[in-house]
Amino acid sequence: MYLKFCHLMLSRFLVFAFSVFILAKSSSAQVNVSWGDLMDITFKDVYLESDDIYVYFPLFKDKQKVLADKQVSITGYIIPIDIEMDLYVLSAFPFSACFFCGAAGPESVMAIYFKSDDLSFKNDERLPLTGNFELNDSDVNELIYILREAEVKKI
Repeated sequence: MYLKFCHLMLSRFLVFAFSVFILAKSSSAQVNVSWGDLMDITFKDVYLESDDIYVYFPLFKDKQKVLADKQVSITGYIIPIDIEMDLYVLSAFPFSACFFCGAAGPESVMAIYFKSDDLSFKNDERLPLTGNFELNDSDVNELIYILREAEVKKI
């Protein structure tokens, strides 16, 4: 009788422990992001009186909003903006077709703030990155998508 009780308690404990492990794994799992989902966006013209200009502000859809403040994984082309200041952008397209050359929109690039500052990349190096994803719909001096604490994803 005692052995049956111990076996029952052990079984329940293992089911509980496994459930906790699965929940912990799923809550910290990275979300794979596609550029198609990020580029499916609209913009509104907003007049900035302080600068006497019109600027585009993003109108994020639910598919972008659900990614906010999540750990994500995305692959793109690294474009060094200022190597000395560790300013990099991840682009859906190589440099010759990216936003900065006029061939795409601001929804096709993402500001990258790496966890480590001891990195070097080649222009147009295509890499998978992970990091904390942020949306920006208010700061005109920042890109609309931001990846903080970014790291090159280990394959």
